[in-house]
Amino acid sequence: MLSKNIETFIACDCDYESAETVLFGAPFDSTTSFRPGTRFGPHAARSESFGIETYSPYQNKDMEDISVMDSGDIELRIGDTEACLKQIEERTRIILNDGKRPFMIGGEHLVTLGAFRAAAEKYPDIHIIHFDAHADLRDDYLGVKNSHACVLRRCWDIIGDDRIHQFGIRSGERAEFDFARIHTDIHPFSLEDVNNLVRVLAKKPVYFTLDMDVLDPSIFPGTGTPEAGGVSFEELRRAVTCVCSALNIVGCDVNELSPHYDASGVSTAVVCKIIREMLLAMH
Repeated sequence: MLSKNIETFIACDCDYESAETVLFGAPFDSTTSFRPGTRFGPHAARSESFGIETYSPYQNKDMEDISVMDSGDIELRIGDTEACLKQIEERTRIILNDGKRPFMIGGEHLVTLGAFRAAAEKYPDIHIIHFDAHADLRDDYLGVKNSHACVLRRCWDIIGDDRIHQFGIRSGERAEFDFARIHTDIHPFSLEDVNNLVRVLAKKPVYFTLDMDVLDPSIFPGTGTPEAGGVSFEELRRAVTCVCSALNIVGCDVNELSPHYDASGVSTAVVCKIIREMLLAMH
């Protein structure tokens, strides 16, 4: 007897009722300011995930032993940014209201705003941990408020001062860095202070957003806005494992993979391995 071909991220094929974490894709890149293509990130991650093992020797855990469902990509209303954000918000709200953890694969970084709206609604005392090359704190980009260059500023509009914790930032306007020094907890250039923050945020609800361009482009060229001077894979792996294992992660996302800018497929393989390590650390 033949069965339907249903593509999921590796080993993320349990039923919804038993899932602790629910993956979904947000294939959106309509506000990308430089090189587009991140809408193809979720599909690439699913497809290429079968090139890695389900077992992590770093954590001595196996994806086969945890309960994760991949609910597929949202069919976004491309051309209407606010409608797309509302669709993402609704998918996230459903998952949260069913007592599960949403894990979104982007897409450009603006997709975080949709998911975070739902998370902040459920957890009013929520904090954000943000790994990125870019501050994403502009109030607008060329007059557009909802842009991937503004996503953390829009999240700040929701939760205010001292609850956004930024790491690895090495690019932005002077005004963004001035804003961050007053309104966010910014740790530019590295991930070195993550362990200290974990102790401060113990038991608090946390939304974790990871822009993969925090990595140096020599490791991760497959992105729309590569920025020299980033962290190594091993630095990122250790940091995401620390965050996801030690904190109350109520929602998270991995974004800004633009797979066709890296014909070797290495960038996609890096994303897959980081997603695996995050999932295992949370369970």
